[in-house]
Amino acid sequence: MKTMRDAWLSAARHSPDQIAVVDRDRRRTYKEVMERAGRLASALGSRGARKLDRVAMLAMNCAEWYDVYAACNTFGFIVTTVNFRLAAPEMLFILQDSGSKVLIYEEQYSDIIAAIRPKLPNLELLVCIRDGSGQTRLPDDVEDYETFLSSGDSAGVAVDVAPEDPAHLIYTSGTTGRPKGAVRSQRAEIRNGEALALFMGLTFGGSLLLIMPMFHIGALAEAHGQIVCRGTVVLMRGFDPTKVLEVLQAERIEATHMAPTMVQSFLAAPEIARYDLSALRTLCYAAAPMPVSVLKRGIALLGPIFVDCYGSTEVGAATALHKRSHTLEGDERAIQRLASVGQALTHTELKTIDDVGNDCPAGAIGEVCIRSDSVLDYYWNNHTATLEAKVDGWYRSGDMGYLDEQGFLFLVDRKKDMIISGGENIYCREVEEAIMEHASVADVAVIGVPDAHWGEAVKAVVVLVPGAQLTAQDVIDHTTSLIARYKRPKTVEFAAALPRLPSGKVNKVALREQHKNRD
Repeated sequence: MKTMRDAWLSAARHSPDQIAVVDRDRRRTYKEVMERAGRLASALGSRGARKLDRVAMLAMNCAEWYDVYAACNTFGFIVTTVNFRLAAPEMLFILQDSGSKVLIYEEQYSDIIAAIRPKLPNLELLVCIRDGSGQTRLPDDVEDYETFLSSGDSAGVAVDVAPEDPAHLIYTSGTTGRPKGAVRSQRAEIRNGEALALFMGLTFGGSLLLIMPMFHIGALAEAHGQIVCRGTVVLMRGFDPTKVLEVLQAERIEATHMAPTMVQSFLAAPEIARYDLSALRTLCYAAAPMPVSVLKRGIALLGPIFVDCYGSTEVGAATALHKRSHTLEGDERAIQRLASVGQALTHTELKTIDDVGNDCPAGAIGEVCIRSDSVLDYYWNNHTATLEAKVDGWYRSGDMGYLDEQGFLFLVDRKKDMIISGGENIYCREVEEAIMEHASVADVAVIGVPDAHWGEAVKAVVVLVPGAQLTAQDVIDHTTSLIARYKRPKTVEFAAALPRLPSGKVNKVALREQHKNRD
């Protein structure tokens, strides 16, 4: 298969009655999903949407994601995913920058959409997924999702889709404080789905529990892997250890994916031993480092079912630490490799480079570079960022690490101050800019500090304007309308000055060292 369109059509043709997606009490087969996708594409076409137009989606995990992905992948529209955790100004930027003509959103976000709608002249069509309560009347310029979908023809629209056509536009936080839109092609997505199916050991017709939000590249890749395998995805709208245990048992789930902080909570659930998890063969963790102590506890409790994955929005999945490497036995090197993110996937090449671009030898720390068919094509409306990130066919990740003599990748730091908290990427400068908008703040530096639950927590070190008085809560409250909740500082400390390098830049290495054990 060369495109995601091929994967969707193949699944509907060869396994029409296989359940594709389970969303609470709703179960839809591949045939039903593709019929709904055709209707959605037809309805969009009748309202003027054309190939490569951007269709934005703002929703928690729900079956309608499958409608939208299938419609856009099959009939040539570009899905623009919107993180529902973002603040209104952040959502506004994504919708403006992407030039999305269509926005499909869950009713719970109606107030946010109403507030930013006047600043979005590019939006020609708004479609609301109702919550079923029927208590509110939609604005005159907003369509009801099911009514809109029923107006279309299940045959869809006539269009050719090529491997190089853009399939998804996914925004990822940038170090400048503005998100960057990663354009991912049909080829990139099918290759990423195939790779994920392989390293997770997905089986034809098998079941996967999808906990991560579907605007994430990880959740998207897992869905793609299941579509390739013509399997079932069971959706959850949030993480609760007890509910996860219930679904794993009831649905006989074979594979799932959790951020490390979720794995910790899952393993700590006191009732875990009471549930039948015998069907579970793969637990993939990604998005943040996993404490080796937690991993050892998990292997002892559940056996060798763990798989680690390293990647990003821009590259998809790049490496995997396979089940065979998750061992509590063997020599010292084998145990040490539990701290790695594994080896390059079959479609991927890895190298590390020094500051002048030379390849690093085994064991030497450098910037991690990746080359594969699943790397993004370019950044939307950001040619400069594309040129900086893609050099001679290699994607420069900004992550620092080293490869051992067998190609196991060990990550040691992030080049551009990214914090990973609870599986979410947070860039310090974005938080700093939000705090600096307060008139009483003279200077600020944001760092990640170790946190037993979240992996890392956001900490702000603030210098006040002379004579000003603020509390830590004042600083946190100030960011409420500016950035997403998960990006806001967990702790704030005040200082007379920030440590600086001779160049004048804040010395964040020194700052992290000063604060790593204070909280």
